Amino acid sequence: MTVTTASAGPETATATSNGVHPVDEVLAPPKLAALGLQHVLVMYAGAIAVPLIIGRALKLPPEQIALLINADLLACGIVTIIQSLGVTPLFGIRLPVMMGVTFVAVGPMLAIAADPNIVAATPEATATLKLLTIFGSAIAAGIFTILVAPLLSYMLPLFPPVVTGSIILIIGVSLMRVGVNWAAGAPVSSIPTYGDLFNLGMAAFVMLTILVITRWVRGFFGNIAVLLGIIVGSLLCFFLFDTMNMKKVDAAPAFALIYPFQFGMPVFNIVHIMTMCIVMIVVMIESAGMFLALGDITGKKLDRDDMTRGLRTDGLGTLIGGVMNTFPYTSFSQNVGLVGVTGVRSRWVTVTGGVIMVIMGLVPKLGALAESIPLYVLGGAGIVMFGMVAATGIRILSDVDFKTNRFNLFIVALSVGFGLIPLVAPDFFKKVVAVVPSLGPILHSGILLTAFVAVLLNVFFNGVQSREAAAAAARRTSHGSE
Repeated sequence: MTVTTASAGPETATATSNGVHPVDEVLAPPKLAALGLQHVLVMYAGAIAVPLIIGRALKLPPEQIALLINADLLACGIVTIIQSLGVTPLFGIRLPVMMGVTFVAVGPMLAIAADPNIVAATPEATATLKLLTIFGSAIAAGIFTILVAPLLSYMLPLFPPVVTGSIILIIGVSLMRVGVNWAAGAPVSSIPTYGDLFNLGMAAFVMLTILVITRWVRGFFGNIAVLLGIIVGSLLCFFLFDTMNMKKVDAAPAFALIYPFQFGMPVFNIVHIMTMCIVMIVVMIESAGMFLALGDITGKKLDRDDMTRGLRTDGLGTLIGGVMNTFPYTSFSQNVGLVGVTGVRSRWVTVTGGVIMVIMGLVPKLGALAESIPLYVLGGAGIVMFGMVAATGIRILSDVDFKTNRFNLFIVALSVGFGLIPLVAPDFFKKVVAVVPSLGPILHSGILLTAFVAVLLNVFFNGVQSREAAAAAARRTSHGSE
């Protein structure tokens, strides 16, 4: 694919030759289509990963997982259009932003999937009930985010890099369990095929493919190394080993509408809602940093109202996600990086990308195709993706002063240590939960434990920094991720 790179020189920093800012420039339709598709491909692997993780954790039937994927693609497109184009004076930062399901919310959603207190008459009904609880938590957290978005500057001081880095690190570590089980070919070790040499070999092949592409391929194809690894692994399974079942793809219709509350009415659980709200605070802080970086990349100065509209759209996207049978949304950092790489700053490119994703969401065959990818193929890619989440946390922590402020070492050590308890000793809080059952979801969530401990210890040791210093830290954190 040929990509036209816009000049990023000083003469285009504020306006093109016709007086239009590069962010607002409308390119020719063929360029919009090609560049919009490029943005879609860069984020596609991440976009479909979350519904696959949650659907398989809940042991949903393949057709329902395919529906989650299509709903996700549709919502990705809708929220991207709102964020990039702007809808009413309240929503949309009006920058080239692609929106997708945030990995930060995966851990809390898996905690809901594993919650023994959510139970119905049959395993199938229990899975649906847990899914509806996830949707209810997303809706409530979306409303919470819309309401508190204007107040983010007041919350930023509670979430400096030492806190957000610790939280994201533990999220990545928690997710690695999912990736490793995928690579073994089954969600749990009790399944007979778990850890078969073929499964491990295919996962290793996919991982090696991703690493080779990342090492030696540059430009657009280097940016979609994870997606290419999944494609190569899937083609190998289909043509050489006949382990990819395409019957579900053939049976899926070519077009179908996604409608609100397709799985049923959402269920609201206060503890899980609290967890998701904390997650959305972290998401907003990440988004704020990315918006500041994107403003620098595009030469578009952002004021407080712009930032509020962008963060409010994170909340609206999460609300839309819960209503449209999918999950919490945020801006995708890899697409922010793509804007910097290509130099194409027009928000109409991502609007076009949003339209493409809406169309993809209405094609069930695409969801069925993604669902049919063997688990071990996804495992090879998952270990890379989830490891990158953990690495992002480590990168954020690299901005923390450990040399002259030894208190930060205690904050990271204790917050990550508490976050690991549910992973390494699931029964550690068993007697506490037996006395106070409502604490179960909190004590079984490593992410929530990390967040609480990190925030409290940071306030105890370091106090609360100024809002200006917190905003500067968010900007540095975002620049480091690109």
